[in-house]
Amino acid sequence: MKQAVRMLYNPIQVQSLGSFSWWGRAFFILPLLLGLSACVSATKHKELGEEFEISQKLLEKTEENLQASEERVGELEVLVAQLQQQLGRASDDQESLRASITQMREALAEMSQRKREVEKRVAEFRDLLNRFRALTDTGQLSVRIVEGRMVVVMPGDVLFASGSAQLSTEGEERVRQVGRVLAELPDKRFQVEGHTDNVPIRTAQFPSNWELASARALTVVRAMLSEGLAAEQLSAASFAETQPVQSNEDEEGRAANRRIEIVVVPDLSTLPGYEELQRLSEEQELSGL
Repeated sequence: MKQAVRMLYNPIQVQSLGSFSWWGRAFFILPLLLGLSACVSATKHKELGEEFEISQKLLEKTEENLQASEERVGELEVLVAQLQQQLGRASDDQESLRASITQMREALAEMSQRKREVEKRVAEFRDLLNRFRALTDTGQLSVRIVEGRMVVVMPGDVLFASGSAQLSTEGEERVRQVGRVLAELPDKRFQVEGHTDNVPIRTAQFPSNWELASARALTVVRAMLSEGLAAEQLSAASFAETQPVQSNEDEEGRAANRRIEIVVVPDLSTLPGYEELQRLSEEQELSGL
């Protein structure tokens, strides 16, 4: 090939070719050009082949990276789904926590209400003790808590003769003293309760201890009304011998059981749960219509 090129550009050889016709020259030169073209094409083909191999490798690498990316995307989608589930559970836990906090707050509010009510009743009991201090110190009566209620206890033998519902002179004065103290508590209600021992009574006036205890309670109510208490503040009840405070086996015990108790009626509207009870009561009344 190099010799052919040299012949093309050698002046002497070209001059010697001048004697050839145009077709002869073309016939001589064309094979040389085709050989040169074949040489260049082979080189280019090799270069293109190498570039193709490089491109192919790059493509394979890109496909591998794409596959890895798709796998990573799949992993991330699974992770996202797991996180969403955890978030859902966390939301449920938060709702449960909020509900628990609400219940705790309600319980604390109820406890606080109970505490305030207890403190109020303790203060009222101390106030009642102070008001009757002169009478309690001399043993004329006692102030107690009985079944959660504040109670003024007056011995029956000082107030009444045996089998009688009429106040003695001393008994009437003592009841009036109590009435004057209680009249200073216009926002309170009081129930006067009559109690006897278990010794039966059978008279025309009092066929049983029920009638005797009832008559004594009403007598005390009338005496207290005369000291300024409003009628709506007072009520009377008879328990006969059903609620002894001591044994009826001896005289000392029987004497303790013969008594008048003046109960400070608790205001149920201040107790926790009262509103709910009131609502249930109203619903029950409506359902009965």
